[in-house]
Amino acid sequence: MGTRHRLHTDGQMGGGAILLITLAVVALFASVANSAAVMSVDLGSEWMKVGVVSPGVPMEIALNKESKRKTPTTIAFRNGDRVFGEDAQTLGVRFPSNSFGYLVDLLGKTIDNPMVDLYRKRFPYYDIVEDPVRKTVVFRVGEDQYTIEELIAQLLQVAKSYAEDSTGQLITECVLIVPGFFGQAERTALVSAARLANLKVLQLINDYTAVALNYGIFRRKEINETAQYFLFYDMGAYKTSAAVVSYQLAKDKATRETHPVVQVLGVGFDRTLGGLEMQVRLRDYLGKEFNKMGKTKTDVFTNPRAMAKLFKEAGRLKNVLSANTEHYAQIEGLLDEQDFRLLVTREQFEGLCKDLYDRVTAPLDKALAASGLALDVINQVVLFGGNTRVPKMQDILRTHIGQELAKNLNADEAACMGAVYRAADLATGFKVKKFITKDAVLFPIQVVFDREGESGATRQVRRTLFGAMNSYPQKKVITFNKHTDDFEFTVQYAELESALKDATGTIGSIDLARVKLSEVAKKLKSSVAENVESKGIKAHFMLDDSGIFSLANVELVLEKTVTKEDDEDESTFQKIGNTISKLFSGDSTDKPEKEKVSEGAEKEEYESAEAGKEGKEAKEQEQQEAEDKQSTTKGKETDAPKDTKADGKDDAGEAGKKAEEGTEPKNATVKPKIVTLKETIPSKVELTYVAPLDGELFEASAKRLSALDEVDNAKKRRETALNALESFVIDAQVKMDEEEYASCGTEEEIASIRKRCSEISEWLYEDGTDADAETYETKLEELRSVANEVYARHWEHEERPQALNALKQMINGSEGFLRNARNLTKDSNPEKDVFTAVEIETLEKAIRSTIEWRDTEVAEQEKLARNAPVRLTVKDITDRMGMLDREVKYLVNKLKLWRPKVKPTPPPKPEKTADKEGEKEDGAGKENPAEPVLEQTPESDGTTETGSEEPSVEQIDPTATQKDGEEGSDHTEL
Repeated sequence: MGTRHRLHTDGQMGGGAILLITLAVVALFASVANSAAVMSVDLGSEWMKVGVVSPGVPMEIALNKESKRKTPTTIAFRNGDRVFGEDAQTLGVRFPSNSFGYLVDLLGKTIDNPMVDLYRKRFPYYDIVEDPVRKTVVFRVGEDQYTIEELIAQLLQVAKSYAEDSTGQLITECVLIVPGFFGQAERTALVSAARLANLKVLQLINDYTAVALNYGIFRRKEINETAQYFLFYDMGAYKTSAAVVSYQLAKDKATRETHPVVQVLGVGFDRTLGGLEMQVRLRDYLGKEFNKMGKTKTDVFTNPRAMAKLFKEAGRLKNVLSANTEHYAQIEGLLDEQDFRLLVTREQFEGLCKDLYDRVTAPLDKALAASGLALDVINQVVLFGGNTRVPKMQDILRTHIGQELAKNLNADEAACMGAVYRAADLATGFKVKKFITKDAVLFPIQVVFDREGESGATRQVRRTLFGAMNSYPQKKVITFNKHTDDFEFTVQYAELESALKDATGTIGSIDLARVKLSEVAKKLKSSVAENVESKGIKAHFMLDDSGIFSLANVELVLEKTVTKEDDEDESTFQKIGNTISKLFSGDSTDKPEKEKVSEGAEKEEYESAEAGKEGKEAKEQEQQEAEDKQSTTKGKETDAPKDTKADGKDDAGEAGKKAEEGTEPKNATVKPKIVTLKETIPSKVELTYVAPLDGELFEASAKRLSALDEVDNAKKRRETALNALESFVIDAQVKMDEEEYASCGTEEEIASIRKRCSEISEWLYEDGTDADAETYETKLEELRSVANEVYARHWEHEERPQALNALKQMINGSEGFLRNARNLTKDSNPEKDVFTAVEIETLEKAIRSTIEWRDTEVAEQEKLARNAPVRLTVKDITDRMGMLDREVKYLVNKLKLWRPKVKPTPPPKPEKTADKEGEKEDGAGKENPAEPVLEQTPESDGTTETGSEEPSVEQIDPTATQKDGEEGSDHTEL
């Protein structure tokens, strides 16, 4: 019994522990699910698409408030209000200088950038001024000014709200899509804008890379060890680009797993060729034609509102002419209340853009040339981007490549869906099938520094860090082994002529950063000694997966030659400390002997450590590292005693004893160990391109956006309060005319409600039009206090029948349980005396009193009118149900925990042997105390020595006991 009870108790504890663990795991996954949703934003020049993914929900496009899948990237301000998307476009037709669009390409640009000049030419009605500190673009609207980062941040906030409405979760992480030709200034500016929007950027992904990823994840089965080449061609609103990519299965060296890899091999682009330029030319053509009609003396180009109308109509006309050969342009009240109507053919439109069509194939040819591949090895040319739908453009490309174009991608959403897959891969709350992406460097980055020659003359040295079309992310290291004093070097773009040709000014500053190193001489003087040699100053650079360059750290590398005597002098605590340091740092300080670098060498040592270990140099470096590790291991073995076999042997010689004692033979040659030491060199990085929005400027921008958010929240609160008040007034007036509600109130109450509703309705349309949210909320509470009494009575009369029905079912279940419980008392069933007579009587009284109370209260309530105060409330009924439920539950729990008593087993009797039977009979039944008594446990057949059956011991099963107590009962467990 004791063992059985202990096992049962352990089972209960184990079940409880399992339940707690399960609840903890569920809570963990619930918390992860609540914070795991991520989004991607395709922030195009004209349209914005938002992709979302959340636990249990596949990747999808978030809808905007109009339930559309894309939103115009337009923001407008008017009279303190802020609107986005289509509302901003509509407002922009009436007030062009207050509505801002096509903003993305202004990121990271100074006011004198050629792209800013082009923007001013296209939209002359904007008031653009210079930021006095950063020299960047600032839009001025009356007395308010907005930086380009602030405008982009507000658009990202809108994207975030769409994503949160779609997933029902808070979103803080995202992947943003950028054009591949974005440089360091543009990328860092976009990251700053995301920070203003309270978003953490997991990655900036190039648009063609996102499209290639989306194309690959749905064709994973077609990818094998043989490289397959595709060319993705994009023509958007602002730019045109082409990228050659390869798909191939590759084995991960770390995990030894095989994953598909998409790698960008070549890129070509034209950052001013797009649908916007076509639309602007069509707008100007329509304006000239209107002036020719002579309907007014005012020049249409001098009127911003008329130009905004022409621009909107030109966009509509461009889209229609993509599917039709001709169409009418028509605008009512274009200028001076004069209407405009003109028939435009597709041929005329193509004539306006003839020089643009001549540039269509150039990005494709540049991408092929950069990849080093011929057109015949390209499997398909895949189109994406909204303006690839233009028939003329497709004909030019088809003729140029001599094959059909692939149109099996969603031209608008492909990039967004690829980026959201990448976001799920980078986020912590998802597990997706691995698909590796390798992007390519468009603008090479180099290091420039001065070095003094033998003659004493200083000359400038250039070393390329990240070459054109090098894959990234990757790391590089440059070693300066000639500098013994503080010095500086510059990081800048290189070979831009090949990538940008005549448009090098669009990228802004050629210099990226100036790095100043200090304490070089001090570190060298304190570190270099007789057995310590300097191996130069190593600068570690990083190009992350967002394409943003950074200096990781700078350190002085030293090699210390450690002899046996030095090693022995090292204290035990120092050895322990060094061992622990190696464990946590992962660096091995033991190095084999290396050849010293000649002091007369003229060239700086240059090391490159690419992340992917690509190319012949990377392979050789990897092989050399493996050999170094092997030689290091051999060196360690050499330093240790060699005669380890002498341990434990009786015939061991003198050498074996010395080995055991830690000494070495006299003729042994010990190679000195080489220990690598590293000293951090202080470095100061000064960015020389457009400074990112940071520090006090960032805080000021954040305050301005916070103020705008407060205004929007106050506006939403006022609108919500106004709608709630209007809805309640109308609803109350309708209900007071219905007999169902009117019967629940007295004549005075009904008249008071109607009067109050009429007063508030008149106030809303007269003096209350400009009231604030607090006033609306106060009046709503006043009206509710008058009407709630009638509404409460109506609710009681509607809900009371259901509550009484529930009470009836509970009474029936309790009575059934009581009938079964009477059979589990000591008087009726001594073997199963679960309940006492007092407990049975208490339950019986509770049931009887509940029935009497119900019958009495129902009868009294039926005597009352519907508009009289309610006597029998739903709460009274639920309270009675709660009382009865507690009584039944007490007995049910007692039944579950009850265990029957087990009768004790009778003690075993001594065994009678044949040799002693006669002696026992002669001795009149007396036992001989000198003889041992043999005892035997009873047989399991259940019989005694006399042959009569012994009562069997009942085997207790907790689950069976519970079932026995519940069988045949029709009570309801509550």
